[in-house]
Amino acid sequence: MKIEIGINETDRQKIVTGLSHLLADSYILYLKTHNFHWNVEGPMFNTLHQMFMDQYTEMWNALDLIAERIRALGSYAPGSYKKFAQLSSIPESEESLPAKEMIQQLLHGHETIAKTIRQIFPVAEQGNDESSLDLLTQRLQVHEKTAWMLRSLLAEK
Repeated sequence: MKIEIGINETDRQKIVTGLSHLLADSYILYLKTHNFHWNVEGPMFNTLHQMFMDQYTEMWNALDLIAERIRALGSYAPGSYKKFAQLSSIPESEESLPAKEMIQQLLHGHETIAKTIRQIFPVAEQGNDESSLDLLTQRLQVHEKTAWMLRSLLAEK
């Protein structure tokens, strides 16, 4: 059925491509954060265990919003590990890492997602897709704030 929401097919497909990358990055970072929640050890165990749970819970809820936006634009959302691995810019990690390395990897992941989002903004702007722009702005705020918090844990001052 033809989609007539005021965004042409070409622009919709470009936006979907960007959102699919965002969904893949978000899913891989969600999985990595959940892994670290289960496997963190050391003096900051309780703090990191709780922080990682808060972070993966927030990302879990966001995955649905991103996938549903892709569907609203008339495409199928990627939904397999294979497809996420193909689309994501975030590498998987080992289960057993020192806590500091976990923090560094999550920081890198949130910064990577911020960059992914910034690449989608011009595409969504060109298509006059205010709904995707709103979603992207909200996600960018979350990832930049989380990156700041993780960066603060690594500060040596």
